[in-house]
Amino acid sequence: MTGATSRQVLVIRHGSRPDARRAADEAARLLVDAGVEVLCPPADAAGLTIPAHLLTIVSTDTSDVTPELVVVLGGDGTILRGAELARPAGIPLLGVNLGHVGFLAEAERDAVADTVARVVARDYAVEERMTIDVRVLVDGRPFATAWALNEASVEKPVREKMLDLLLEIDGRPLSRWGADGVVLATPTGSTAYAFSAGGPVVWPTVEAMLVVPLSAHALFARPLVIAPTSVIVVELIGKPGVLWCDGRRSIDVPAGARIEVRRGMQPVRLARLHPAPFTDRLVAKFALPVEGWRGPR
Repeated sequence: MTGATSRQVLVIRHGSRPDARRAADEAARLLVDAGVEVLCPPADAAGLTIPAHLLTIVSTDTSDVTPELVVVLGGDGTILRGAELARPAGIPLLGVNLGHVGFLAEAERDAVADTVARVVARDYAVEERMTIDVRVLVDGRPFATAWALNEASVEKPVREKMLDLLLEIDGRPLSRWGADGVVLATPTGSTAYAFSAGGPVVWPTVEAMLVVPLSAHALFARPLVIAPTSVIVVELIGKPGVLWCDGRRSIDVPAGARIEVRRGMQPVRLARLHPAPFTDRLVAKFALPVEGWRGPR
């Protein structure tokens, strides 16, 4: 079927939720009916009831296809998986929330038909979200590289022992903590792990990086907001740790390693259907109390 149409959309879904399978079936059928070729990785196509000949099965590497959009049906974790596929080729990502909060999603489960109609009409805007690039150095030599949309976290590998961490900003030492770890987040990630750890909510249009210590035993262990031009380094002293990126990809890091975090060279592009301010998104997602507001309607 490849080449039968000039338009392609990659559809991925949560792997185990029945509602995600049903939503993916609905979205795929509507896209095919509109003349759009539907691409699916093998795991995402498994279990769908749409006839197999109406789908184009692709590898999880999108370098050999050029879809105009990646549509994700699931929660933020599934959307982060979609970001791993979309980011290398700069393909916009549109999330349909089937999870709980769904900060990265743009539509809800009951709006699949309307979402597909907007996709077919190309009725959406695209915004870029800052990422972070991560490099691990051991004895001054490159050990590993990674990236994240939400956050990179350095954590202890076993519950019983704390990490000894030294924080460096722009080549100068700032503080040393005994801690469970530290979260290094983007503004997009400020409502994720960093938020749960007590960090501030940062509007997505603000370009910054966050440093949020995890259960630090120190007098100065406040969350920090760092310039996007800065380089953050976390040094592991005496004990090994684990580096997690977006809670999905992990790297075992030896004692003495230096973990460098800087603004990512390549952003993630998110498709937006609604121009609502981020303030309204916060109120809706967190069910914040705003009764009694007398401002303009």
